[in-house]
Amino acid sequence: MSAPSSHDESEALHARARAMVRAFERGVAMPESFDALAIDLARFQAKTIPGYARLCAARSVDPARFVCAGDAPAVPTDAFKLAHVFAFEGADAAVTFRTSGTTLGARGAHLMRDVGTYDAASLAFGRVMLTRGLAAPVPVVVIGPSAEEAPDSSLAHMCTRFARALAPDSPPRTTYFVHGGTLDVGGLRARVKALAPATPAVVLATSFALVHLLDALRGDVLAMPAGSRVMQTGGFKGKSREVAADQLRHDVALAFGVPERAVVGEYGMTELSSQFWEATLVDAGARHGVYRSPPWARVVAVDPETLAPAPDGNVGIARIEDLANVDSAFAVITQDRVRSVEGGFELVGRASGAPPRGCSIALDEMLSSAKGRS
Repeated sequence: MSAPSSHDESEALHARARAMVRAFERGVAMPESFDALAIDLARFQAKTIPGYARLCAARSVDPARFVCAGDAPAVPTDAFKLAHVFAFEGADAAVTFRTSGTTLGARGAHLMRDVGTYDAASLAFGRVMLTRGLAAPVPVVVIGPSAEEAPDSSLAHMCTRFARALAPDSPPRTTYFVHGGTLDVGGLRARVKALAPATPAVVLATSFALVHLLDALRGDVLAMPAGSRVMQTGGFKGKSREVAADQLRHDVALAFGVPERAVVGEYGMTELSSQFWEATLVDAGARHGVYRSPPWARVVAVDPETLAPAPDGNVGIARIEDLANVDSAFAVITQDRVRSVEGGFELVGRASGAPPRGCSIALDEMLSSAKGRS
């Protein structure tokens, strides 16, 4: 019997990842352990992604001997700017998501052959953390562009999937309120005014879009129906004035007439297929700034020099393991500073200055041995 092709292996791994998502949705036990799928993903990626194979070789680790997810080296997010971090021919990509930053003079690119796993994972965890208790259909207001207008934005893709799943019959003109990079404040006012008072709605927005909206409102209130909630995500990246997280949440809650606990933070990035959410809507004991992980993803604080796990409670940079990242890098290392706390992980901020030494070394290990090769 011939060995399965890389496409067949990918399909099988996607099926296993989606089986975990379905188990979560049904409230039943996971069909396999996190480590079992993580090990198989790492072995597949080492076999099909040359840069990851080089990283493993530089670390003198043999994927065949991995016994847990932590054995697999993590790929620095900057590698998505400088290398092909995908396990298939580029022409086979269903979507290409690009980062918005300009670090290293390039935008990172995350190519996906099968976007179905991304969609399933995003919707499953997002429904629980943001829309629990709401009856379908749920009116959705996106303070951002649609996926059609911003096809290379993973956030626009996620918001569009949410809108289509929660309010499938709502036309784009009553859903999206950023067009051509311009915030449509008048259209947003009219949409909120037209919402049925007894039907809670969901607002999906970035932090910088919310700052622009607050500036435009100048203290006015867009009163949402009781029970509404707001997703807030992302940083500012020079696109608006920066506002402290507590202040922004307070101002957003006032602007939409919702409790602060209904302003829920989401943490994700272009290089991932899964997201992490604050639990203030679903757990009375949860606090803002602490994010929870779905069963198919986890965040580990690691030492910025050695990339070894940091002691419990210590701040480190985030190593993110995402089982929905089948065809790219199941484990990535970021410059975000995190700390493990009860109930999840705390997002502390961004590492300042040059990339942490551990990230720089890993990036060099992925790239340097490829110099001079075709």
